[in-house]
Amino acid sequence: MNRFVLNETFYHGKGAISAIADEVNARGFKKVFVTSDPDLIKFGVTGKVLKVLDDAKIDYSVFSEIKPNPTIENVQAGVAAYKASGADCIIAIGGGSSMDTAKAIGIIINNPEFSDVRSLEGVAPTKNKCVPIIAVPTTAGTAAEVTINYVITDVQKNRKMVCVDVHDIPVVAVVDPDMMSTMPKGLTAATGMDALTHAIEGYITGGAWALSDMFHIEAIRIIAKSLRGAVEGTDEGREGMALGQYIAGMGFSNVGLGIVHSMAHPLGALYDTPHGIANAIILPTVMEYNAPATGEKYREIAKAMGVTGVDDMTLEEARAAAVSAVKQLSLDVGIPADLKDIVKEEDIPFLAQSAYDDACRPGNPRETSVEDITALYKSLL
Repeated sequence: MNRFVLNETFYHGKGAISAIADEVNARGFKKVFVTSDPDLIKFGVTGKVLKVLDDAKIDYSVFSEIKPNPTIENVQAGVAAYKASGADCIIAIGGGSSMDTAKAIGIIINNPEFSDVRSLEGVAPTKNKCVPIIAVPTTAGTAAEVTINYVITDVQKNRKMVCVDVHDIPVVAVVDPDMMSTMPKGLTAATGMDALTHAIEGYITGGAWALSDMFHIEAIRIIAKSLRGAVEGTDEGREGMALGQYIAGMGFSNVGLGIVHSMAHPLGALYDTPHGIANAIILPTVMEYNAPATGEKYREIAKAMGVTGVDDMTLEEARAAAVSAVKQLSLDVGIPADLKDIVKEEDIPFLAQSAYDDACRPGNPRETSVEDITALYKSLL
């Protein structure tokens, strides 16, 4: 049996944030708790949504104690702030960090027996839907607005906790490319490669099936076509990435990921490495490692990436072409080729064990081990 969980409502396109006030009013919400990070507030991005609320005379309070890799402490502060605010819904504005924080806050508020944030790791047996969330992404990559996942950093243990809960999915996703227009090139590239990683890992994961494959292969096609333009700032590229990353999220949220993500998570926890950069560097190497367990799927990936003549290639040639196309896209948008400026070799045993223990690892199409993951990290130095 397969299950698919999606938002109740999804808006996409320029100016989509104008629908937020209608959604708040139609659902009978009286006060909004806005989560957003300090930089988005500083540069006026959050203000675009706040203006919509102001114009509609909707009451709100703003919470911005959110780090790029949100911590247990961020969540605890958010829970306290939500309780004090008198709000009855959340609008999460930002990348994965703001939305992940909002999900954790919303879950704990409606499931107080999980007030210990660590108890949410893995598949937590919560009973109640979280506080209703309207998610407004400002990056084209995480797809947190449509997923049942969130990631919180345990600073004390130098690890990221992957939390999976059908009760945390936002009720409304508002994907407006105008909210992403201020992303610098580097962030556009990193988040875009994160989206490509979601699509590729979701396509080859052990839980993949016909419906998820449909989403993932289309997401790969859109991202491959759009990311270079998005990095250069074209409207077509940004709009394409806004849609492509959301479609990827529709898929992977329901079928899982693999060891690209499980290897990237400890880099964020230990070194504060941006998640998209970590994924992008690791992806081609893990694709090569996983190739023997993927059947004909790399042939379809190569086609979606725009490689020509794929049908005339042998299976090994098609697999190599898919990996090469991913490497070329990563190079074209300025992603580093290796981890030598990030990883300290003496940390690899800890990183490998953390990656093996990560919730994404079981979805990998090829059975793996701590030793295999150790070798993969070393090959990237």
